[in-house]
Amino acid sequence: MSARTKARKRALDALFASDLTKEDALKVLKRTEDESREKDAQAAIFDYAETLVSGYLANAERINSRLQLLAEGWSLDRMPTVDRAILRIASWELLYNPEIPTEVAISEAVALASELSTEESPKFVNGVLARLAKDKEAL
Repeated sequence: MSARTKARKRALDALFASDLTKEDALKVLKRTEDESREKDAQAAIFDYAETLVSGYLANAERINSRLQLLAEGWSLDRMPTVDRAILRIASWELLYNPEIPTEVAISEAVALASELSTEESPKFVNGVLARLAKDKEAL
């Protein structure tokens, strides 16, 4: 598993926990970073996880608004918490990180949904992100 894949998982964990507890996502991430560094974890994983979380937080209003429009028939509040976190991370990568190819951002998000969410989630995540990618190209 690549460092960026691991970083996405860490960012997902932080956003998921933050959504449930209402604790600041960066504080959640920092706590897990401190715990993992004791186990000699790679700094690159946490650096990118922090980039993902802080990037989403800095652009949350725009990302959430776009997700709300593109998730046909689903409000953000109705989505499973894990799907919402996956979509937020992938949306930031699609919209704000030119280093990540669109296909990679979508593929990584679908893989996380396959591993961590419901049977229907990979298709849902893929559809929303495909619409976001198409919408982004139209801008």
